Amino acid sequence: MKKSTPLGGKIWFAAIFFGLIGQIAWIVENMYFATFAQDVFANSGRSDMSYWVTTWMVILSAIAATATTIFAGAWSDRVGKRKPFIAFGYIFWGITIMLFAFLPMKAEAGSLMLVAVLIVLFDCVMTFAGSTSNDAAFNAWVADNTDDTNRGKLNGILSILPVIAVVIVFVGLGSLYNSANESNSMFFIVIGIIPMVAGILALFTIKDAKDIKKADTENLVGDTFYGFRAETVKNNRLLYITLLAACLIGIAQQTFFSYLINFLIVTLGLGDGFVIPMAVIIVGSAIVTGVFGFMFDKHGRKGFYYPLLIMTVVGILSFFSLQFLDGGARTAVLFIGGIVMMGGILSLIGAFNANFQDLIPEGSQGRFQGVRMCFTVLIPMIIGPIISLILGLDAMGLNGSDFVPPYSLFMAAAIVAAISVIPISIIRKNSK
Repeated sequence: MKKSTPLGGKIWFAAIFFGLIGQIAWIVENMYFATFAQDVFANSGRSDMSYWVTTWMVILSAIAATATTIFAGAWSDRVGKRKPFIAFGYIFWGITIMLFAFLPMKAEAGSLMLVAVLIVLFDCVMTFAGSTSNDAAFNAWVADNTDDTNRGKLNGILSILPVIAVVIVFVGLGSLYNSANESNSMFFIVIGIIPMVAGILALFTIKDAKDIKKADTENLVGDTFYGFRAETVKNNRLLYITLLAACLIGIAQQTFFSYLINFLIVTLGLGDGFVIPMAVIIVGSAIVTGVFGFMFDKHGRKGFYYPLLIMTVVGILSFFSLQFLDGGARTAVLFIGGIVMMGGILSLIGAFNANFQDLIPEGSQGRFQGVRMCFTVLIPMIIGPIISLILGLDAMGLNGSDFVPPYSLFMAAAIVAAISVIPISIIRKNSK
């Protein structure tokens, strides 16, 4: 067993603080922007557009995120710096979130298409800022400052941050958002201020790794698409198999994630009471993910892949089974199944990300972030929402014109997650 390399307080603080701020912004983008779009068109009497706009938002923002990360990651490698990308990116990120404050909660029939276009456009602009600062620069900074003896626990903690961000947004700021409001501008303004302030703080607190080096090539195109060369893929086979496994788990998550809030509120009929189970699931899954993160570094990740996959599939299926339950049994499965589902997903994501960072060729941390984004964002956020769109529109045929996210989203997610057993078996076979 290797002795873990100490990270130091400054690294821990920067990783957790800026990681958390980034996740707060991404939670708003991944969940509240989708919920906002769904509410706008449901309020406007066009529930069918709730599915279409959500799908286009997710797909186009995924394309924007991936393209941005490919170029920004390569650029940060060429200049040998991550700090300015993080700091100024977070500031611009906050400004772009505030754009949503100008959009109404109900659109007139003649302006529906304009509102739809603006929602998607604003989401892509926000994604450009977030992917430059967080996906490209921050993730490369984490890889720069860790090694294979401490990545497990740090990535485990980073995997928890999305659920902590959900608690902060829902519990701390959720009261500012209501689908019945004429405007939710204050919600988006307050949320936007958070990454802006963080970006200013980053100018004074975050430092680049001492041993970071500029990319040793002058070929801009070659730098940018380095991770997509056939030779690079051939020489780093296990890295790409790790990303394939992460991709399948990502597709499973994206099949239901954009509709999760409204699934709890509308489908399960919890209304405003959704906050309590959401908070319990978040806290419980955070604890589960944190425990696994520390166990990864202590015992190695190899022995945890299968158990975590089983947890993930069983947890997702438990949400599908809620349609057959009522009373105390339904409540118990909602809470326990939610913790198992999200705990398994987040722990797997943390393990795959740590394994990916172990396998990045030295000096290419920035350039490989775009490759990571293709597998963990672009593909999942295209395939997952298309599955949701098909199932959602089919459910509207059963439920009339009402917007009711169907239980079938979770059956589809479980099937996709189960397929990841194939790349996971290869990872286990070839891992130390």
